[in-house]
Amino acid sequence: MVAIILAAGQSSRMGDGPEKQFRRLNGRSVTAHAVSAFCEHPAVTQIIIVCAAERAADLTASLGDLADDPRLKITGGGVRRQDSVLAGLKAADPSAATLVAIHDAARPVLPRAVIDRLLTAMHDGAAAALPVMPVVDTLKAISGTAVDGTAVDGTVDRSGLAVAQTPQVFHLADILSLHQAHDTDTEITDDIQLIEASGRPVITVQGDRRLMKLTTAEDFDILETLIRTAEGSDQMIPDIRVGNGFDVHRFSDGPGPARIGGIDVPSAHSLAAHSDGDVGLHALCDAIFGALGDGDIGTHFPPSDDRWKNADSADFLTFAVQRVAARGAIIQHLDLTLICETPKIGPHRAAMQQRIASLAGLSPERVGVKATTSEKLGFTGRGEGIAAQATATLVFRSLADGGTHGT
Repeated sequence: MVAIILAAGQSSRMGDGPEKQFRRLNGRSVTAHAVSAFCEHPAVTQIIIVCAAERAADLTASLGDLADDPRLKITGGGVRRQDSVLAGLKAADPSAATLVAIHDAARPVLPRAVIDRLLTAMHDGAAAALPVMPVVDTLKAISGTAVDGTAVDGTVDRSGLAVAQTPQVFHLADILSLHQAHDTDTEITDDIQLIEASGRPVITVQGDRRLMKLTTAEDFDILETLIRTAEGSDQMIPDIRVGNGFDVHRFSDGPGPARIGGIDVPSAHSLAAHSDGDVGLHALCDAIFGALGDGDIGTHFPPSDDRWKNADSADFLTFAVQRVAARGAIIQHLDLTLICETPKIGPHRAAMQQRIASLAGLSPERVGVKATTSEKLGFTGRGEGIAAQATATLVFRSLADGGTHGT
C-alpha cells in the first residue's frame, strides 16, 4: 500500500504560530506522528508527503530520523485539498502497490488497528474503505452559519449518520483515474465522494477517537490528554525541568539595526558578537540546554569556530528545540527578559514573541517577552550593551529519561 499524507494546509483556524502540521504534539511534530504510523506498518511500501513547495525543507527537518526512511518522498501540493491529493497520486509508484491510503496530517495519532481494519475491508472486495465514528451528540439544524445567536430550525435524526475520518483507502489506479476525470470547478471535501458518485460499494470500519482532526489550538490539549491516557502515562508524576539562561552583548561601533529576539530592531548601533549577537535567542538557547543538562551555547556553537561567524541565531534556537525532541521532551513555556536602556523593546515585543514561538513550534501564548531597564546603573544603564535572561520549562515523558511512576 502507498500512503499519501496531506500536509499542505495553511491552518487558518489554528491562530498564531506555525502551521499545525509543524507544531509539536507529545514531543514530535504533528506530521511526524502520522508518518511514523505508516512507517511502522508492514504493508506500506511508499510514503508520499504533500506539502507547500516552499516548506519542504522545514517539513524534512520536522521529521527527524524519519526523513531517512527510503520509502519517503516529499512532493509539492496545490491550492485545494483535492489538488494536493492529485499531486500525491501522480507521485505514487504504481509498481509499489495496488492500494493507496489518503490521510490528513492533521490527524496525527493513527492506531495500527485502524489500518488493519481498512486493509481487511479492501481485501474483502470494497471499492473504498474509511474509518468512521458514531455521532454521539444531538444534532440541530440552524438557520445560518454562525453558531452564536442563530435560530434553531429543528433536530436532525442522527441514527444514520457517522463522522468520517482518514485514512481513506482506495485502489490506486481507480482513485487516480477518478481524480483526473473530476470537474476541477467542483470542490470535494474528501475522496470517498468520488467513489460514492460512481455507485460502487464503500465500506466503513470502526475509527478511533484518537484519530480526531486538529483544527483549533485547544484540540492539541485534548489530543495530548487522550494520548497520555491511552499510554497509561496519566499515572506518571510529571518530570518537569526548568533551565535558566543569561547572555550579554555590548554595542559595536557599527550602525544598527540590532538583532534581538529573532528580529531586526532599529538601533543606533548593532551588537558586537561572533554570530549575529542576538542576546535574546542566546539566553533562550542556554535556558533550554540547562533544562536538558546539555552544556551551553558555547559548547554547541563555539566562537572559535568560523562556521558560526555571522551565523543567524535562529538556527541555534532551532537546534536547541531539536535537542528537546530527541530527548522525548516537550517545551511547555519560554520566558525572556531583556535589560537595556536602548533600543526600545516595547514596540517590537509582539513581533519577537511571534518569531520565537514560530522557531520553537509553540503558540505565542506559551512565550513571554518582557523588557526592563537597570535604572541607569551598570553597563546597560550607561547604554553600553544589552543583557538578557531566560527561563525554559520542559516536560519529559520518557521513563528512560528520568520520569517516575506514582506509587
